[in-house]
Amino acid sequence: MEFNELERQRIEKLEKLREAGVEPYPRRAYRTHTTQAALEACVAAEASSDTPPTVTVSGRIISIRVMGKVAFAHIEDESAKLQLFIRQDEVGDESYTLFKKAFDIGDFVEASGPVVRTRTGEISVQVKALRILAKAITPLPIPKEYEDAEGHLTRYSAFSDIEERYRQRYADLAVNPQVREDFRTRSRMISALRTWLDDHGYLEVETPILQPLYGGAAARPFTTFHNQLKQNLYLRISFELYLKRLLVGMYERVYEIGRDFRNEGVSFKHNPEFTQLEFYCAYTDLHGIMETVEQLLAYTVERVVGTTTLTYQDHEISFASPWQRVTLRDLILSHTGIDYVAFPDADALRTEMRRRGYDAASHATWGHLVDNLLSEAEPQLIQPTFVHDYPVEISPLAKQKPDDPTHVERFELFIGGMECGNAFTELNDPFEQEQRFFQQGRDYAAGDEEAQQMDEDYLRAMKYGMPPNGGFGLGVDRLAMLLTNHRAIRDVLLYPHLRQRD
Repeated sequence: MEFNELERQRIEKLEKLREAGVEPYPRRAYRTHTTQAALEACVAAEASSDTPPTVTVSGRIISIRVMGKVAFAHIEDESAKLQLFIRQDEVGDESYTLFKKAFDIGDFVEASGPVVRTRTGEISVQVKALRILAKAITPLPIPKEYEDAEGHLTRYSAFSDIEERYRQRYADLAVNPQVREDFRTRSRMISALRTWLDDHGYLEVETPILQPLYGGAAARPFTTFHNQLKQNLYLRISFELYLKRLLVGMYERVYEIGRDFRNEGVSFKHNPEFTQLEFYCAYTDLHGIMETVEQLLAYTVERVVGTTTLTYQDHEISFASPWQRVTLRDLILSHTGIDYVAFPDADALRTEMRRRGYDAASHATWGHLVDNLLSEAEPQLIQPTFVHDYPVEISPLAKQKPDDPTHVERFELFIGGMECGNAFTELNDPFEQEQRFFQQGRDYAAGDEEAQQMDEDYLRAMKYGMPPNGGFGLGVDRLAMLLTNHRAIRDVLLYPHLRQRD
């Protein structure tokens, strides 16, 4: 390992601890109270005029102030921040000298003593015993705190390079309480989604991540190789086809929350691996799924933020029912002036798009061109909006509309100017599904790398009989972006994918 000058200085302090017979990484900690519990114990004792409680607390040192034979330090654990009041005559000369010469900001320590108020009124542990739990070798970036006129503290991150925060998330979390709170919010969100589904009769299941054939979405996969079986495998791009097999097996409501992997570009709302919720329900359709999604997300938002309304990027968004509904055709027409059904092939639609000033790649299929037109309207869809009725060409797993076989019963959910979910009245006719797979194969041969693959086993399952059903996939990370008011997906992923350093 290579060390800089500051790290070398701390290593010297570590050796001083060992020379004094102090292990800088002891095997045990003996905490009796979190810092928050210690604060509350002091307040309770004051209210009842009891003797100050004696506690043992642990945490990371975030400030040190030495004044002769008296020192003050603040430690922080996951719950709160607490001051340590350290006097030389109470901890002993040797312990106090080691504290001054060998302890640093960033070290984890354990302190024991009564919890009292100092003359300035701050609740503190009057330290009787102090020991180190883990010596920090690399100094943490030190955040700056500013107090406003009302006494509220605002902490500013010490990371000037935001990419470095993503690369060293552990350091980012250590010095930024708000970042820690964002990921607690994400955890509460996932818990709320799971609670609602469990309470409404859905069974949580797990499906394969390594798959012999990828499918269920329009995306390129990551490929790996099984050495023993000498077989190419793919990281899943969707749970869909495996979850719908379970409907054949007589489960009526199933869901999974887990990771998907798509070998595509990165952006403020894309990461190669991401978390998705998918659920499938027998004996319902697109309209029933719309009602379910409204209830599920309104419940989740209320559980997490306390109300069905939240603020995202200066927009107030209401999750209360009913949500907006608009057909894809009407949406694109209103935002671009193009009625895409009037241009039934790629060349005609491409010509019209270019005539109106929109990008239209020469190799793009008709379906991809329609999707590009949708992206023109996407940023304006702030309130929860179901955009429904999609062309069959870009929806190979959805059932056709009874009055318009060129379109299917499908919706995409948009919130905050981005797509958050996708749903179908699921196709359960094995013969029609086979023809759709054949067409996708032709599209793949023509250059569409995201086309669905022929899945013979899925067709075999369908031939046993699949009940009519509806399904929905939710981008969990994007919902987390909404709930934490972050515009970049990397801010809601603990370990986002980053380009490797040279």
